[in-house]
Amino acid sequence: METNFELHPKLAEDCAQVTNLKLCQVLLMNDSRFPWLILVPKRADLRDFHEIAHNDRDALFDEIDRCSRLLAKLPGITKINVAALGNQVPQLHVHVIGRSIDDEAWPGPVWGIGTSVPYGIDELDEKVVYVLEQLEH
Repeated sequence: METNFELHPKLAEDCAQVTNLKLCQVLLMNDSRFPWLILVPKRADLRDFHEIAHNDRDALFDEIDRCSRLLAKLPGITKINVAALGNQVPQLHVHVIGRSIDDEAWPGPVWGIGTSVPYGIDELDEKVVYVLEQLEH
C-alpha cells in the first residue's frame, strides 16, 4: 500500500472495511437495500480514472471484475452497475452494485433514492465475512 494513502473520512463513515486487494481497498457500503461494494485504489491523491497509472490499470479492471462476478452470483441479481462519480467524495472510488428489477431504485441509479437502511451489526459482520471469503477463492 502506498504510504501516503488515506481513506476519505466519508467512505470510512459509510462503509465497512472488507479487505485489501493488490491495488484496492474493498469496502462494503452499509446500506442493506443493495449489495454494494466500493473499491478504492490505494494511491494518494487520485480523483479520476485518467489519473490511474498505466501499470495499475489492469489490476483495477481485474478487481472490478472480481467484485462484479461475486455480486452477480447473489440470488436475484440481474445487473451489475459499475460507476465512479466522485461528486461528493473526491477520492477516486469505484462503486460495484448488484441490482435487481425489483429493487427500490430500479431502473434508475441508486443515488438519491429512498433512505439508506444500515445493516444490523451481526448482519454487517456476516456480509463482510462472506465477501472476504468469496474474494479469497
